[in-house]
Amino acid sequence: MRDPRLRTLFIIVFVDLLGFSLILPLLPFYASAYGATPTVVGLLVASYAAAQLVGAPLLGRLSDRFGRRPVLLVSVFGTLIGFLLLALAAPIGTALASLLSRLGLTVAVEAAIVAVLFFSRILDGLTGGNISVAQAYIADITDNQGRARALGFLGAAFGLGFIIGPAIGGTLSVYGYAVPAFAAATMSLIALLSIYFALPESLPAEERATRAQAPRSAFTVAALTEAFRLPRVSPLLVTRFLFGLSFAMMQTVFPLYAQLRFDLNAQATGYILTYIGVIIVLVQAGGIGAMTARWRESRLVVFMIGLFGLSVLAWAFVPSIGWLLLALLPLALAGGSLNTLVNSMLSKSVYPEEIGGILGISTSVESLTRVIAPILGGYLLGSRGAAAPGVASALLVALLFPYAYFRLIARPAPPLAERTPQEASELAQHTPA
Repeated sequence: MRDPRLRTLFIIVFVDLLGFSLILPLLPFYASAYGATPTVVGLLVASYAAAQLVGAPLLGRLSDRFGRRPVLLVSVFGTLIGFLLLALAAPIGTALASLLSRLGLTVAVEAAIVAVLFFSRILDGLTGGNISVAQAYIADITDNQGRARALGFLGAAFGLGFIIGPAIGGTLSVYGYAVPAFAAATMSLIALLSIYFALPESLPAEERATRAQAPRSAFTVAALTEAFRLPRVSPLLVTRFLFGLSFAMMQTVFPLYAQLRFDLNAQATGYILTYIGVIIVLVQAGGIGAMTARWRESRLVVFMIGLFGLSVLAWAFVPSIGWLLLALLPLALAGGSLNTLVNSMLSKSVYPEEIGGILGISTSVESLTRVIAPILGGYLLGSRGAAAPGVASALLVALLFPYAYFRLIARPAPPLAERTPQEASELAQHTPA
């Protein structure tokens, strides 16, 4: 944190996640207030992730070609507009319904408002790759030894945003659901100004020119397929997918789960999410650096997978709020650690010019889980009861644990080889004079 760039990134990620977490626990209640059914709420939550599935890898690749700073500016600006649309959904939806009525199309005002909510989340998702770009920025300015610790500080900013955001959002919700959305937009504006005035570019012009011409410089389905074929990358992406699906199933249905199991309102749910954020910050700020200094990252990943599996199974059957808080302690510890550890290992599994792209693909894989998880979790919650999402998450982790142990510890892929002289020459030929 002595590096001023890291301090600025910390502030950017913190205020960005603060804005996001302001509305995260409120979104189901916000949509329900305008007649959205639980299925529509699940689709609304999934729409953000579906859009991010497309946008995050593209932004990651673009940051490799044009620099981290301009892509961060575009990303956070899109988030700002998305939150403003969320805050103004009611007047915009009302005006839209009136306009369509004059054109001879009858649309209910509530339906038009929900449509605006969907558009705001999709826009935010398409431009919401700022976390993966910030991670790529850290990879630019750190070496392999210090990267996990630096990513841990970034994760601490992420967790700190989740500490304060849900509590503020829950408190502001008593004044109407648009108020937290306006507060979130303000947070995004602060992040945007921080990037513009305080964050220099991390990639020199000559390096950007090299990366612009490097192989696999644009995201395609072929690039995604190729990433899954890389022996060092594939097990990490599979881990990211199965763990992400399990974690997202718990996270995205949690407000509905808390309401069904314990009859908690938006404010109480926000306070529990704040509790989770406190744990994540403590782990990210000091725990990650201490653990990676003592144990190999691959062993930590496998251990945290096992810990998360046991915790999420306990979450499924907790009989009271006290037991819920106890079960969430190791769950947050494992969940907060795994994302940072996997990102650190991914950044060391590819060549430098591919870091932004591979982290974008990783974010895209996680976004895919957030498309599937709300729909699957909502169905299980509604048809099988409050314990069903936790049981399903535990079963996914039970499949992941032996796979991760075998691929990351028992038979790991060989270290990343240095480029041969011929490969280096071919890459140099792509670089403009």
